[in-house]
Amino acid sequence: MAPAQGHFSGQSDGTDSKDSDDSSEGGSVPPAFRSAVDSLRSARLRPELEVEPTRPPKRLAPHAYALEAAVVDGEDDLADGRLVLLHDPAGHEAWQGAFRLVTLVRAELEPEMASDPLLPEVCWSWLTGALEARGLSYGEAGGTVTRASSHYFGALGARRPATQIEIRASWTPREGRGGVPDTAAHLMAWGDLLCQIAGLPPSGGADAAVVTLPQRRGPQVS
Repeated sequence: MAPAQGHFSGQSDGTDSKDSDDSSEGGSVPPAFRSAVDSLRSARLRPELEVEPTRPPKRLAPHAYALEAAVVDGEDDLADGRLVLLHDPAGHEAWQGAFRLVTLVRAELEPEMASDPLLPEVCWSWLTGALEARGLSYGEAGGTVTRASSHYFGALGARRPATQIEIRASWTPREGRGGVPDTAAHLMAWGDLLCQIAGLPPSGGADAAVVTLPQRRGPQVS
């Protein structure tokens, strides 16, 4: 396992640059948000995960920090995604807290797996199960699981049909000491989800009770 910051590029971390997209209204970063970002950077992730900071979305919250990650096997990306940490020091009624985590995860599936009618329910359970497996307390979780198929014709007819699964979700991490959630643990749980949707076995070894999906090369988050 490698520290998350070991995979980071030289981009701004969203907490110390006037030009960063942390959406900081007054230019000052609250200590709780800085601590939450520092916690993200201390997370220890599986070696198959490549993680780097990216520009966070604007206008969703006064402060935001974003990461993108891919599960890499040789030259293939088996799954990829983005995780965004939002912070509103005044609290947010819909979040029921001052922090919110928002994610997009997607992977390409083999056609035989894509036909499973329970696939969306299984994928959603992977998200909640990853959080619960690490003993994390969270609230107001919501999201969508989308299955999309592509069939190729004409000059592209030689390509195999492709099906993509996409999870969009958000949840409120419960705040701990100093009003700061354990964002490192939430990032590790998110990494577990990425690896699971990529079809990798659990990091502790194979577990017959865990369903994984065979994969081809997955799409890139844009």
